[in-house]
Amino acid sequence: MASYSSRVRTDIARWLQTGLIDASTAAALTRDVETSQQRSLSFGSILAMMAALLFGAAILIFVAANWEAIPRLARVAALFAIILAGYVGGAVLKTRDHAAIGEALWIVAAAAFGGSIALIGQMYHLSGDEAWALITWGAGAALAAVALRSSPLTVAAVGIADAWLFLRAFDYFGRAEFPHLFVVMALVLFAISFWTRSRAARHLMILSVIFYLVLMAMEYETLQVAVPLVVVSALLFAAAIFAAEPVERIMQLGGRLPLHALIGFLAGLAMIQFELADESGYNSGFAIASAAALAGIVAAIVLGGRESRGLRWIAYAGFAFELVIIYVVMLQSMLNTAGFFLAAAVLLGILALVIIRVEKRMRAPSVEGAAA
Repeated sequence: MASYSSRVRTDIARWLQTGLIDASTAAALTRDVETSQQRSLSFGSILAMMAALLFGAAILIFVAANWEAIPRLARVAALFAIILAGYVGGAVLKTRDHAAIGEALWIVAAAAFGGSIALIGQMYHLSGDEAWALITWGAGAALAAVALRSSPLTVAAVGIADAWLFLRAFDYFGRAEFPHLFVVMALVLFAISFWTRSRAARHLMILSVIFYLVLMAMEYETLQVAVPLVVVSALLFAAAIFAAEPVERIMQLGGRLPLHALIGFLAGLAMIQFELADESGYNSGFAIASAAALAGIVAAIVLGGRESRGLRWIAYAGFAFELVIIYVVMLQSMLNTAGFFLAAAVLLGILALVIIRVEKRMRAPSVEGAAA
């Protein structure tokens, strides 16, 4: 399958041939595509990042394996030398038009900083909470991201914050209270992502906040968390659809806010359905939540599915989940009859018709363009 940049170049050539644009406009558009392609994360950049992580892990394992044989002062000096060499060397390489390798060295330095926290703490028998060691590591990665204006380091900082949330939420560190500190982390890292121009970090952080709210619903009253999540997600989806340009200028998510809003909407309704699963009558809260989920899925496809294949796939997955949970819950009640299957068939048929119509409308412009 051709890449996005290749398809755009083909379209530019076609527009120039049909007289829709002039030669100077075509040249400007081509230069813009080439610049955007150079800034994107290529396969070579991904391999460089992976090599950097493996290299950093090899160094740390080597140092840890020979820990007792290395003098204490040499241990500390070696750890700080790795960190310094990673950050300075990465900066030098990035100024010499080797951005991928430079960013990879910054990742090595960030990984070395995290390893240094553990090794130095072990060496000097420092007492403390492992959770705070993760926070210190994440704070160091975030500060480095701000100083170097690095998108990969911002993503790394978000990943460390997520690891802290996961471990704290599932009592790995023997927590005494729910990790509400993650809200502060999320706000700080989301703000940093604008400075570092890290769209990937913003996407990851929004999904992380949804995960945090799911954990919070498991810890406290489910409906008190799930209902506001559903309402806010629906409002965000509506704003992203009907006020797309101003919302995109603020969020800078590449037009993918509706995807996150739909995920939040479905996650909130799923929590409500699990909470109300014991009430499975026609007029129960579970039936109302299920109807709202199906209606929301159809609305999402109709309003935003035309422009986003990812949104359609999330909606399809959500619909499949709804069929499963409705079947499992209703099977244990009076609805485990032919009437339920008839209702499900009608709903499935209606949704299939809607999807077919949407898909046809989406293909229509490309067909007409090809005919022109």
